[in-house]
Amino acid sequence: MPLIPMRPLLETVRQYGFAQGAFNVNSVVQAEAVIEVHEMFRSAAILQGADLANAFMGGNANFMKGTLEDKRKGAKLIGEAVAKLAKNSPIPIVLHLDHGKDFDSVKAAIEGGYTSVMIDGSHLPFEENVDLTREVVQYAHERGVTVEGELGVLSGVEDDVFSEHSTYTNPLKAVEFFRRTGVDCLAISYGTKHGAVKGDNIQLRKEIVIATMENLKHEGIFGVLVSHGSSAVPRYIVEEINQLGGKLAQANGIPSSELKPVIRAGIGKINVDTDIRLAVTRNIRELIYNLTNHVKDHMIQAIRERLEQAPEQFDPRAYLTPILENFITGDDQKDPILQELMACIKNGVKEVVGTQIVEFGSVGYAPKVEVISLEEMAERYRKGGGRIE
Repeated sequence: MPLIPMRPLLETVRQYGFAQGAFNVNSVVQAEAVIEVHEMFRSAAILQGADLANAFMGGNANFMKGTLEDKRKGAKLIGEAVAKLAKNSPIPIVLHLDHGKDFDSVKAAIEGGYTSVMIDGSHLPFEENVDLTREVVQYAHERGVTVEGELGVLSGVEDDVFSEHSTYTNPLKAVEFFRRTGVDCLAISYGTKHGAVKGDNIQLRKEIVIATMENLKHEGIFGVLVSHGSSAVPRYIVEEINQLGGKLAQANGIPSSELKPVIRAGIGKINVDTDIRLAVTRNIRELIYNLTNHVKDHMIQAIRERLEQAPEQFDPRAYLTPILENFITGDDQKDPILQELMACIKNGVKEVVGTQIVEFGSVGYAPKVEVISLEEMAERYRKGGGRIE
């Protein structure tokens, strides 16, 4: 079926009270894996490409300095690939931009085929955040594209998103933000943290979620709350990476015991990125470890060198540069070594995504999601938006 905007999936989440995982991808092979495991669990799927991930998928290995043209190329590449995969899939699929930093980056994503976008103005003063988000909402909704905003600041590091300290979201300000911008969903700060080092004994501020949702209901405003920085950072994967030569210290995530209560309280979309990076890295390290040193394949040697030089690194984009184009496009050229590498990547993605689909409760809900085109959604927005509670 064709790609859909995220709004009808958000409505299903609100109606049935589960959370939908949103999984970051940096390549076509990762996108394939995310879709395949969602099909197995009969769950709708949200694939996310971060703003700078688009620069990477545009072919710029130095994606932290990616240009707008890089982002356009990457958005077009992943947009076309995911649209093709979705066409032959029995489940509804959303392609969502994660952490769009400015209007031009959001526009590039929409032009490339994204059906949902996030504009992150959380670093701005409240009024400037409102103005920027409202501008994006107007542009996106005219095209049927869903919009996520962000209010409050998460600590931690993810690509170019960095803050030493958290600023919790004010529930009353969140409701005002929904009302004044028209966003469909909102990422809030309530105790989660970007990156693999989230700290011990994480306790999420569930009362922020409850207060925000109760006020939205009271005001008759539709909205879904989003949890960023929510990777579990599985201990067993971290330990395996370290046993295979990695050096990950103080890596801790958000425990399931903390996430499940906030799902019931109103968190409807949960972002996962770090866990995928960790599982793929563990698999790649395992493959290289099991290939004896007499294997002289230049690709393996180059990847091994990068891993040895930076044992703390777990972002595949940093050490898979010797096979950059193959990693991005998924083209294995029928090379046995490349095929093994691609299998490592896909299996790592599937391990994490399958686990979280079950944890978040989206199993079996794919048939309940309304399949609607961007044009149909644009008409709904023109008539006053979607479902109002």
